[in-house]
Amino acid sequence: MPGRVSPVPLRDLVAVLIAGPSSATVQIVGDLLVFAALGFAAPLRFPAPASIPRVLALAAGCSILVEVAPYALRLDRVSSVDDVLLDTAGAGLAARAARRWWRIPAMP
Repeated sequence: MPGRVSPVPLRDLVAVLIAGPSSATVQIVGDLLVFAALGFAAPLRFPAPASIPRVLALAAGCSILVEVAPYALRLDRVSSVDDVLLDTAGAGLAARAARRWWRIPAMP
């Protein structure tokens, strides 16, 4: 069975919120945590992504790859833009939390 795509932002998120607050909490927190480690650790390890916009771009790109893979592989899973948004937001929040530990390049 081919995968499905949900390209309308916040449609799936609203549906989850209507389904029940406990399932919505698990869904939202889970999606926020998926790329939080990337947002936290990438700027600590590599100097190139040491800015919030770069972390957001990196996380969005990785999340898009994760969402496109099941569709391309024809798995029975919905690829949702809401997952990309929440994954990216989680990475951005984690990057903001780790910002004090980022390496600052030495002045020449």
